[in-house]
Amino acid sequence: MTQHPPAPTPADVRVPSPRSIQAVFFDIGETLVNEGEIYGRWADWLGVPRHTFLTKLGAILATGGSHPDVFQYFSPGFDLEAEEKRRAEAGVPNGFGADDLYPDARACLSALHGQGLYVGIAGNQPVQAAEQMEALGLDADVIGISDVWGVEKPSPEFFERCAQIADVLPDRVLYVGDRIDNDMRPAIAFGMKAAFLRRGPWGHIQRDEETLAECLFVLDGLDGLPDLVARHNAP
Repeated sequence: MTQHPPAPTPADVRVPSPRSIQAVFFDIGETLVNEGEIYGRWADWLGVPRHTFLTKLGAILATGGSHPDVFQYFSPGFDLEAEEKRRAEAGVPNGFGADDLYPDARACLSALHGQGLYVGIAGNQPVQAAEQMEALGLDADVIGISDVWGVEKPSPEFFERCAQIADVLPDRVLYVGDRIDNDMRPAIAFGMKAAFLRRGPWGHIQRDEETLAECLFVLDGLDGLPDLVARHNAP
């Protein structure tokens, strides 16, 4: 009689978790790029002390306003497009470069890519940010810019675009960002996993414990994210 090995028990069978993460997308401002110096340069341009500019920005955000309001406060009738053109002509263009990249960003993206995950960068940014992000040489499969895509957060179409580009189901995507209103709530509502990063003005000012409880991770930096994802995906 032929002897057959015993059927494996559930504990012997190793299958990928249905909750595994296959793609990780990162917001840009205050997630990968430190905007402190960017706002500082705007303060210099407007002739406002940097600490005064940033203090007012924090006060506006804390009362439900948005960052364009701070420009209107210090320069009524402020026209962003016109001022950016003036700055470019003066040799102090708006934007970001390698010096503005957070120190933990590059290694985090590379480590996640090394795990075989799809790594994307997608945020609300002007068209010129696409070239600026490309110049940083980060280990990412795609760079998504709202003004290039023609859709911005918190629209569900923005998060749908991320999932479509990665070619995975929304619940296999982890979106990492510093804002509860623009990042966490809409990503979770679309069915994605979310990781809240507590840095930058929004990351420290915005509060919503109910939404934070729905986040898969709450982070103080990006250093530990690859290990967290690896443990989450472990069979």
